[in-house]
Amino acid sequence: MTVGVGVIGLGFMGGVHLRALRSAARDGVDCRTIAVWDQSEQRRRGDAGVAGNITSTADEPLFDPAEVRVPDTLETFFGDDAIDLVVICTPTDTHIQLAEQAIGAGKHVLIEKPVALEVSSIEALAETARAAGRIAMPAMCMRFWPGWDSLRATILGGEYGPLATLSLLRTGAPPSWSPEFYLDPRRSGDALVDLHIHDVDFIAWVFGTPTTVESTGSTRHVSTRYHFDDRPALVEAEGGWLPDPSTPFRMTYRAAFEEAIVEFDIGAEPRVRVHREGGTAHPELPPGDGYDREIRHLIETIASGGEPAATLAEAAAVTRILAAEQASLVSGRPVSPQSS
Repeated sequence: MTVGVGVIGLGFMGGVHLRALRSAARDGVDCRTIAVWDQSEQRRRGDAGVAGNITSTADEPLFDPAEVRVPDTLETFFGDDAIDLVVICTPTDTHIQLAEQAIGAGKHVLIEKPVALEVSSIEALAETARAAGRIAMPAMCMRFWPGWDSLRATILGGEYGPLATLSLLRTGAPPSWSPEFYLDPRRSGDALVDLHIHDVDFIAWVFGTPTTVESTGSTRHVSTRYHFDDRPALVEAEGGWLPDPSTPFRMTYRAAFEEAIVEFDIGAEPRVRVHREGGTAHPELPPGDGYDREIRHLIETIASGGEPAATLAEAAAVTRILAAEQASLVSGRPVSPQSS
């Protein structure tokens, strides 16, 4: 079946998803972008998007208005029977309402992270999707990112022996796009939630929920250690927005195993290095990025009737961990995600 897709929100992330959809269709994935919607008249015309921290859509049209419908209202958008999947790329505080509307109209949804700032809202949306028999997948793109999905497989498979330490880093300049949203912690959750969430999700995806978290810094730039009863001695992640707007984006990891050290650096080529037995290997990574592979996975899941690789229950668990980190920042003590 051809999966018809509609995209709501044509800012930076909307442009990223539209580009991923074009790439998927060119490669033979059975999907088609049916319609888009945004509050901005300029964006509804398909004018260029904005540059972001990993990839840019600023030099290409968002979509071809001759091929993609642009309804006058959201009601018309949701009423389009050709749309099977709605991709929601709007500010966080609009996600739940839009997702509920989409599910109520019989659509599956891909919701940009964070799904919401409140665990209860995510859990309620999960129940709405379950009752309607629709897929509601959080856009946890690191689960699909080349070099990160393989790291999880290496950790769980024990290829290089037990994991001793894992250190993650994700920093960059504050978003220059939509600052009225991103720089308002009441709406975005600040960098703690909006940026650092990727590494928290990866840690939870690999190890589960930590026993306690211990955070220092601030919601703008946080460093956290994750404690597990039966896991590696050191799991840590640093994430934040740095003050200078010229600060380059960094996304790295270092995983120290008993028999090897595996490193990733998005700014390096090759991106992955494996140091072992006095030498360094450079594993070949599959093409594309986490956004490309994420949308292809979801389209295939919808077509096959399978289960998505990321769920709202997992998004709620990650939100609990982030809440524990914020509580630890305030108290200066370790906090259990189970009690935050």
